[in-house]
Amino acid sequence: MYRNTKNVPYYVFGRGAFAQLGDLLRPRREHGGPAVFFLDHFFRGHEVEGRLPLEKGDQVHYVDSSEEPEVTRIDAFTAAVRAAAPVADGVPPCCVIGIGGGAALDTAKAVANLLTNPGRAEDYQGWELVRHPAVYKIGVPTLSGTGAECSRTCVLTNIPKRLKLGMNSDYTMYDQLLLDPELTRTVPRDQYFFTGMDTFMHCIETLHGSFRDAIVDALSVRAVDMCAEIFLSDDMMSDDNREKMMIASYVGGMAAGNVGVVHPLSAGLGVALHVHHGLANCLALNVLEDIYPEAHRQFRAMLERQGVALPEGICRDLSPEQYEELYAGSIVHEKPLTNALGPDFRKILTRENVLERFRRM
Repeated sequence: MYRNTKNVPYYVFGRGAFAQLGDLLRPRREHGGPAVFFLDHFFRGHEVEGRLPLEKGDQVHYVDSSEEPEVTRIDAFTAAVRAAAPVADGVPPCCVIGIGGGAALDTAKAVANLLTNPGRAEDYQGWELVRHPAVYKIGVPTLSGTGAECSRTCVLTNIPKRLKLGMNSDYTMYDQLLLDPELTRTVPRDQYFFTGMDTFMHCIETLHGSFRDAIVDALSVRAVDMCAEIFLSDDMMSDDNREKMMIASYVGGMAAGNVGVVHPLSAGLGVALHVHHGLANCLALNVLEDIYPEAHRQFRAMLERQGVALPEGICRDLSPEQYEELYAGSIVHEKPLTNALGPDFRKILTRENVLERFRRM
């Protein structure tokens, strides 16, 4: 059986394209209901906030991107949207708009799902659990690398269950993207690097896995090549490179899904120690030189070229319980680990093998 693959139907790309957001919203407003904006808290009081095409009844919710999206916060956002008039009168939003990095984009996708599906966010962590189409969504990334703008998942942490897993569904995907490289101009340098590396890593993992196809391979190869051009250049944040990084994120995001060992270890760091996804990926690849030797060599060269330093000692002096949480939060991801190492992955990634890698961080 072959999977019927969906991509984002529409996108607008170019410097200054953010000015067209109001035009993209206009036909949605004909359906009634408010536009609901999920804005990265970085932009509170920022000129980007002042450029939102707001009309009477619209809602703006601020997403604290210092934390990864978490199921109880998604539930709280959903309740807030439903409680606000005129949603409380039974008029659904005409559109949900996510503006920001992966946290804001994934929050908007998750809330849009819950507005049309009963229950809580944790009920939909998994594959093909969302049953009803979500509210129409527009994604506006202000950070490049996660691929959240074009992936069919929104990754959520579930602390009580020691789980980091997305709502994997075609309904999760954005209906429209607005890709404006000018919005990445103010990203802090280290954050730009760590987030951009997400594209590099999920494409490398795809190319070294067993769950592959020719189209995904082609997208992954191009995204990896673009990352090399960007991060081995003199200035990864030049105007041309920021534009190229936004394209690489989009192309790589279409190829994402069948990751390998990096993302499970990263998920363990996210669940147990609340390390942000981009940085967690970098810390993970840094101790996987035996599994991804060429990618590890390239990654170290990129770090040196851009003068970026990885934090050290984040797993130093942890309690046995914390180490156990790191292991449990990583090894639970059977699908990507099988993709990378085969069904007997536990023979390679024994408990001691995994914990030793974390100790090296």
